[in-house]
Amino acid sequence: MPSALPIGDPAPADGALPASVLVGAEDRALGVYLHVPFCRVRCGYCDFNTYTADELRGARRSDFAGQAAEEVALARRVLDAAGLPERPASTVFFGGGTPTLLPATDLVDMLAAVRRAFGLAAGAEVTTEANPDSVDAATLRTLADAGFTRVSFGMQSAVPHVLEVLDRTHDPERVPLVVRWARDAGLDVSLDLIYGAPGESLDDWSRSLDAVLALEPDHVSAYALIVEEGTALARRIRSGAVPAPDDDLQADMYELADDRLAAAGYAWYEVSNWSRRPDARSRHNLAYWTGEDWWGVGPGAHSHVGGVRWWNVKHPAAYAQRLGAGLSPAAGRETLDDATRAVERVLLLTRLADGMPVGRLDAAGRRAVAGLIADGLVDPPSAFAGRVVLTRSGRLLADAVVRRLLPLDAALDPAT
Repeated sequence: MPSALPIGDPAPADGALPASVLVGAEDRALGVYLHVPFCRVRCGYCDFNTYTADELRGARRSDFAGQAAEEVALARRVLDAAGLPERPASTVFFGGGTPTLLPATDLVDMLAAVRRAFGLAAGAEVTTEANPDSVDAATLRTLADAGFTRVSFGMQSAVPHVLEVLDRTHDPERVPLVVRWARDAGLDVSLDLIYGAPGESLDDWSRSLDAVLALEPDHVSAYALIVEEGTALARRIRSGAVPAPDDDLQADMYELADDRLAAAGYAWYEVSNWSRRPDARSRHNLAYWTGEDWWGVGPGAHSHVGGVRWWNVKHPAAYAQRLGAGLSPAAGRETLDDATRAVERVLLLTRLADGMPVGRLDAAGRRAVAGLIADGLVDPPSAFAGRVVLTRSGRLLADAVVRRLLPLDAALDPAT
């Protein structure tokens, strides 16, 4: 089942934002995330807010594009009422779920709603996630013609038995085909991988890397499998049906990926992300990591504007009901205090290849940097130049590094 929403304060029925969001707004970019919460099947490892056809109960996929457009229009009204400056969307990201389960025309209509409400900045990045079995050449051409610039394919693995344990339904032989279709349409391509699945060997992982590198995508994401409580995979591991992921093997897999990608000309820019060129980095995700503003549209979507974070009701039927009544779909929110924002900045910026300014740390954190250099976890030249940049060993222990940089009583969530 999808994970639970956070516990926060009640959100205003009209979505109104406090005056505090104006501070520094002129220096922050605006992104839009559209959460399409539909999947053909639920993968056993996934706890995202997604729904298969038999879980919709009172909601219809065919209505979703119109509902999302209503929330986009609401977003513009709320930001205007708060007095925020007009900012075109610099990035738009369609995630899920599987956005491409909807007709391409629905995704085009949702992008048009963003364009009407905010406009798109020159050179805006517009991405959709897709499963390899959820698109064809015509779909990708339609999206590119409408202004999409990028597609992120959930490849996960090139090895059939690994895909099977992850409950992925696509044929790995289809991935080269969809990559070619995307390129023919003029779209940049990202391939997303998961490593450390039960039963996956280092040789299996090497085969997946071979397959990725042969396709020469613009961008690669590789995430260690995390077993989330409440998922089907967690239950299978608890019953002994499949083994739990091995931390040491996952570390070996990460190092192999980093070696192979670097040799092929890919540079890491975030712990789990590599790109062939600086302009192929995911600018939308970078906005999350660097604390820009974004509005999350859709059931369960999260938003952040000027230190105020909120999240929408989870179920598509409840989402539709709120919008139909003229109400904000927000279920709750929190206003981050300065201390919490400072902790989050350290937590997120240390994951980036650009690093984090040492000046963001308190005295104890600055003293800790020397020990992290001695332990081989922080790059010495970067630290001497005033930035904390992780070595590869530091990337493998990123959460531990952060805990040494922050006060012992800081409230950290390693999954943030």
